[in-house]
Formats: sequence, structure tokens, C-alpha cells
Amino acid sequence: MDSKQIGILSIAGSLLKDLGNLFYPNNCIICHDGLARSEKVLCTACLYHIPRTRFWLTDDNPVAKIFWGRVRLEQACSFFYFARGSRYRKLLHLLKYRGRSEVGEYLGEVFGQELYKSELYSNIDGIVPVPLHPKKLRIRGYNQAEVIANGLSKAMGVPVINDVLIRNVFTQTQTRKNRADRVKNVSGAFSVINSESVEGCHLLLVDDVVTTGATLEVCAQALLQSTNAKVSVATLAYAYSI
Repeated sequence: MDSKQIGILSIAGSLLKDLGNLFYPNNCIICHDGLARSEKVLCTACLYHIPRTRFWLTDDNPVAKIFWGRVRLEQACSFFYFARGSRYRKLLHLLKYRGRSEVGEYLGEVFGQELYKSELYSNIDGIVPVPLHPKKLRIRGYNQAEVIANGLSKAMGVPVINDVLIRNVFTQTQTRKNRADRVKNVSGAFSVINSESVEGCHLLLVDDVVTTGATLEVCAQALLQSTNAKVSVATLAYAYSI
């Protein structure tokens, strides 16, 4: 195939993509404007205006304080604020309930670019997503924490570890439960296997959102009690009331 034929095929491919976008628009999921060829999930403007917490720059941020006196973490932070009335709340809704796994991986990668530049997260050895129970995994089709972890892994150059922390109890939803009830609900729900594979490692425990921190607290305790590892926490969103 000569260069002229390659050029024609390239132009044809671009035209087919443009035609596909005409009938199935590739739009920003926040403002619904069309995405440029270099954009994914969010347009540049909406990505710029996402309400970043910048908690990864300090170790005494509001997310870290959730866990003070509860579990021994190295660091803890979230990427963006998850506030009532914010148009960015739909990001997690699409990720968890609408099958849009690409939202989690994309935001995880953007978040990972920030963590990669932070000295506080410079010595992470492995990324551990909060696991779903197999029954819930079959219902949803994927673990939202795992797709976020995959994005973080791309940006940070750190492997995702799926064979250490497992969920062995199917629990009720945490929605509308207070912190004490949430801890009780997930108590004993997680266990650790293959602990020798993470001995001496600094693990980044990942979930989609932190509210009371109950699930992350129980997961971190399981890891700390069963391994000689250090644990930090990162979530996409920090839920708070304004």
C-alpha cells in the first residue's frame, strides 16, 4: 500500500468518525458540548472548573482528619468536592449506576497526574481498590473503585493489586446510614489474602467517594492487621455538606 492509499484511508476513517459523531455525538458529560478529538469524557473547560480539593498537597486536610484516632493512615485525600447542587455530582452517578466505566478511569488518570507530582504520594508501591462482593460485581458489571485504580495506575506508574483485599460479605447499601451504623454494616466484610505479597509496601487504598470513611476505615484496618504494609487513602470525591 503506497502513501497515497494510506492517506485516502486516513481521510475516510476521519469522515466515518465525524459521521458517527453526527448521529451519536461524543459530548462532554457535564455541559454536553461536542468534544474535540483530543478530549475525553469532559471538555477542557469543564475539566478546568472541576472543584478540585487539592488535599494531596497537605497531610492535615479534611479527608485525612476523618480518620484521625480511628485508623493509622499515612495520607488521605480526594480529588474533587461532591456537594449538593454541584453539576459534577453526575460524574459518580454515571460511573456507579449508568455503566459509564470510562468516567472512572479517565478521572482516575487525571487525579493520578496530581498525585504523581505530590511528594506525599511519591512512594506508593501498589494501588488497592475497595473490592465489591461477587454478587454486586455481577449486577454492576465492574468495580468502580477498580476502574478508578486503573486510571491512577496509568498516571502514577504503580500496579493495581486485586488479589490481597477481598470482600466476603454482601452488605446493605451505606446510603442514609450514620457513621456508627455504617461501620457495623461493613464490620468483618473484608479479609486479606496473599499478605506476603505486600509486606513492607506502601499501599494506596482507593474508592469512589468518602463520606464518613467507614468502609475505608474497615478496609485499612484489615490491611494493617494482616500485613506489614503502610496504607494511604485516595478517593475521587469528598462528600460534604455546605
